[in-house]
Amino acid sequence: MNIKLSRIESPYVLEATNESGNSIRIDASPEIGGKNSGPRPMELLIMGLAGCSSIDVLMILNKHRIEVKDYSVEVDAEREKVEEANLFKNIHLKFKVKGDFKEEQVKRAIDLSLEKYCSVAKTLEKTAKITYEFELVS
Repeated sequence: MNIKLSRIESPYVLEATNESGNSIRIDASPEIGGKNSGPRPMELLIMGLAGCSSIDVLMILNKHRIEVKDYSVEVDAEREKVEEANLFKNIHLKFKVKGDFKEEQVKRAIDLSLEKYCSVAKTLEKTAKITYEFELVS
């Protein structure tokens, strides 16, 4: 895995590009001089968690020939309040899934993702408590 990051605008507007040429703009909060022109690095981490677990969940359901008609995840994350690095301490995901399946199938897919397959979750669980809930949407 290779990422290239460049400053594209002063003071903190950055652009990160992966090996495939996909890029994302990153910025700091206005409180420290940023312009709010992109997600902050810690927001990207939480977006990564939602994306990683979602790919797992959708793949698991797909392997069981379960068609997902609509899907979304909301993430609420709480960080420590210290002078140094403010690590995440609580992260809660709320999955909303629409399709023709049983509640147990969705729960099993989410459990497998967060407990076994999602690398982002496995990284974050070392410092944060990760919880979830899900809602079957009709």
